Order: sequence, then C-alpha cells, then structure tokens
Amino acid sequence: MGHADIDEIVAIENRVYPFPWTRGNFVDSIAGGYSVWGCRFADQLVGYFVLMMVVDEAHLLNISVAEERQRMGFGAHLLRHAMQVAARAGATSVLLEVRPSNAQALAFYGHFGFQQIGVRRGYYPAEKGSEDALVMRQVLAGGTGYE
Repeated sequence: MGHADIDEIVAIENRVYPFPWTRGNFVDSIAGGYSVWGCRFADQLVGYFVLMMVVDEAHLLNISVAEERQRMGFGAHLLRHAMQVAARAGATSVLLEVRPSNAQALAFYGHFGFQQIGVRRGYYPAEKGSEDALVMRQVLAGGTGYE
C-alpha cells in the first residue's frame, strides 16, 4: 500500500477507533519504510496493518478491519500475513500493544498464540486521562507455522 491508499485507510481508522491514528501517522509510516499492507474485497479496502521491523523483532503498530467487515475472517487473514511478512524479514517474534478494555482483541490475539509479556502504563489516550497497554508477543521461531 502507498500514499494513494491513505484516504481509504484513514476512513476506516476514523470509523473503528475513538482515538484514531492521524493521516500523518500513516504518511510517516509509509515514508519510514514500514510494511503497510491492505486487504481488499470486491475492490474495496476492508482492512490493513502497519508493521515495523527492529533488528530481529517485528512490531505490529496497527491492524484494523472496517467495522462492517469484522468477524468475517479478514482480521485473521491480515494477522497471519503480518506474521508471515515478519518471519520473511527475519523476525523471531512479533510484538503488539492492546488496550486491556478491548476484550475482543485480546481474545483474537490469544487465539493466534500471543501472550502478555508486559504493561505500558498510560500508553493510550482515553476519555478520562489514559489507559494502560498490554504488551503481547508471539514467538515466530520454533515451528509455529508462521515461519
């Protein structure tokens, strides 16, 4: 994905999150060389992810599916692809942050073998101040099927 796709990405982002990434966040991610991938269905963008590589570790910065397309397998497809992209780039693990209040996302990541390894205090903006982030990791080496 590239700059031509940013309007579609931002439209989904703004519908899905109460505190969405800005257009600038996506522009900077593309300019910074991060892996930005999308999933299209019937010629329409239904989801995307942003993946940053740091030495042998991948950081899943953002993964989103349009609300009307959630629970149809697109998120699973995107997450599997993100882990494959990470493994091909030499990553041995994928890290991500998730809000503890996002039970649906926690269950989703748990289904794919992500385990909590830490907490980032006050990481996310919230209606009243901030919310912590749970740091989760999936190890890619050792026969997980995502190598």
